[in-house]
Amino acid sequence: MSEQGFLISPTPAGGLDPSDMTDKSAFTTDDTSELNHTHFATGDESILTGTWECAPCREKIDGYPVHEMMTVVSGKLRLTHADGRVEEFGPGDTFFIAKGTPVIWEITETLRKIYMIAA
Repeated sequence: MSEQGFLISPTPAGGLDPSDMTDKSAFTTDDTSELNHTHFATGDESILTGTWECAPCREKIDGYPVHEMMTVVSGKLRLTHADGRVEEFGPGDTFFIAKGTPVIWEITETLRKIYMIAA
């Protein structure tokens, strides 16, 4: 197995492509833009890395669908945990959400993040 390393840029040379991972009803402003660039994916897409950007939105997630580590490049995100604890993340913050975690995901300012997902 060969190993590859590369820069995961918050501003990919090819730009970001339209994405539709967020339900349109979740957006909290008239802006419903969502963009993504996948930097790397395994053949079965069990591991993904990329850059994602999304306008303000709010979603109650009963069980986060993947293990995900992310770093905020710009914008702000608020996570409310099942026990009521609130965490806020902004530029430079790196955090992890485990698969199955119940959380309210709220982007309060257009968010751009770099992510790594393990399904």
